[in-house]
Order: sequence, then C-alpha cells, then structure tokens
Amino acid sequence: MKYSQAKQGRVFIIRLEDGDIIHEEIERLAKTESVNAASLIIVGGADEGSSLVVGPEDGRSQPVNPMVHVLDNVHEVVGTGTLFPNDQNEPKLHMHIAGGRKSTTVTGCVRHGVKAWHILEIIMIELVGATATRVPDPITGFELLNP
Repeated sequence: MKYSQAKQGRVFIIRLEDGDIIHEEIERLAKTESVNAASLIIVGGADEGSSLVVGPEDGRSQPVNPMVHVLDNVHEVVGTGTLFPNDQNEPKLHMHIAGGRKSTTVTGCVRHGVKAWHILEIIMIELVGATATRVPDPITGFELLNP
C-alpha cells in the first residue's frame, strides 16, 4: 500500500446540463477553478448512447483490452470518483457509476463518454495539499495513482 495526506478544501455543487459529457465537464471545471485534486459523488441520469468501460476482456492478459457497454436507454445512476493530475499536469477524472433501468444494472468507468440526461448532480470536494498524481503504467496502459 502507498498513501499520502490532504485536507478538505472548497466544495463545488455542480449540475450538468442535458447532453454534457461527465469527464469532459469535470476536467474543464477543475482547470477553470485550479482544482488539483478532488473526490466526487454523482447522482442523476445517464442518457442513451453513453459508453461505460465495464471491465477487461480477460482479467490478466496484457495489454489490457477494455470492454465497452453502450447504454440502450436512459439509466438512473449513482457513482463516485477521484480527480488527480496526470504526468502532463492535466486533471484526470477516474469515476465509476452504477446505472439501472427496471431490474437491470450495469457498472463501469465513465472515461469513454457518459452523457447527462436532464438531471445529473455532482458534489466535488477539493483535496488541498495533495501530492498524488496519475502516472502512466507501461504494462497495463492505465494512468495509475501515485499517492
């Protein structure tokens, strides 16, 4: 295990507009407001056509080949995530959501483009004094958190 410490800073209350792409809007806000690191929670709706990364095709094969699931209709969603700078000092969101419709649920990462459907609310809690960054891992191809 690796870890570091930070303190809670500003709290942002965000409502995404219909059709906004989650990761694009959060990363844009982080740049605008000079948020280096944050934790996030999200609740609302994801629109039809949104893409979720739902796991690797084969859990231990290298390189990792992600599976993508495209929502075939509107889903209710809840999720959580973190935001830390990558090696280019650009804010990068890592967020997973669970989306449900009727009796079916799908869970995955938003990095391929999840669109807001009318109501999508986010609380972003800034982490002040954080030194953590996302570092490219040549084996997996992921930007791994280096606390």
